[in-house]
Amino acid sequence: MIELRNVHKSFGPKHVLRGVDLTIAKGKSMVIIGGSGTGKSVTLKCVLGLIQPDLGEVTVDGQDVTKLRQGSRERDAFLARFGMLFQGGALFDSLHVWENVAFRLLRGSLKKSKSDAREIAIEKLRRVGLTPDVADLFPAELSGGMQKRVGLARAIAAEPEVIFFDEPTTGLDPIMSGVINDLIREIVVEMGATAMTITHDMTSVRAIADDVAMLHGGTVRWTGPVSQMDTSGDAHVTQFISGSAEGPIETVR
Repeated sequence: MIELRNVHKSFGPKHVLRGVDLTIAKGKSMVIIGGSGTGKSVTLKCVLGLIQPDLGEVTVDGQDVTKLRQGSRERDAFLARFGMLFQGGALFDSLHVWENVAFRLLRGSLKKSKSDAREIAIEKLRRVGLTPDVADLFPAELSGGMQKRVGLARAIAAEPEVIFFDEPTTGLDPIMSGVINDLIREIVVEMGATAMTITHDMTSVRAIADDVAMLHGGTVRWTGPVSQMDTSGDAHVTQFISGSAEGPIETVR
C-alpha cells in the first residue's frame, strides 16, 4: 500500500533521511520507532506529500506522491484516502466536539449535509466509547483521554483507507494509554485499514503493530514482524526497546 524507495531529505546542512526504504502492506499496521530527531515525522510527511523528498520515490497504492500538484483535484482525492490522529489532539477549540469529528464531512469533496455529518459524528463517537451527550461539548470541557478519543473518531469519520497515528498515547496515564491502544487495534482491524504509527511507547508498539521499523541515522536499521523485535539481532533495536543508556545509539550525558 505504501512504499518508500531510497528517500533522501535534507534541510540545509542537516541530512535527515539518507536513503529510507520501507514497505507497508495493505491492511497491515506498521509502527516506526526511533529516537527524537531521527526523521520519523519527516517520513510521514513525505508519504502525505507535505514534504518533497530531495531524492527517491514514494508511492501509495501505486500512485507516485511526488507528482501530485498542490491544490489539484487529484491531490484532494489522494488526501481523502487518509485519516490522522495527531499527537496533541489538534482539536479546534471553537468548534463543538461533533463539528471536530465531522470536520472533513462538512467541506470539500466529502461534503455532506449538516444533519448527516452530525449523525456520522455521533456514530463514530460511540465507536470510541463516548456517549452522544459529548457531541455538543467543547474540547476544553473534556479530559485528555476523551480528547484523544475525539481525535480518533475524527480520524475514522470518513472511512479512510490509510490511518496515521502520531504518538497516540503521549500525555495519557498507563490505563488510558491501554484503552487507546486497544481501540486503535480494534478499529484498524475492523476497518481493514493500513496503519502507520510513530511512537516511543513500547507498550503501544506491542499492542498496535503487525510490523516494526527502526529508523536511525536516516535509514531503516531493521524492519520485521513485531514478534521478532526482541530477537532482531540489531544492537540499535535492542538498545532502544530496552531503554538502555549503553549501546550504539549515542546519548547526551
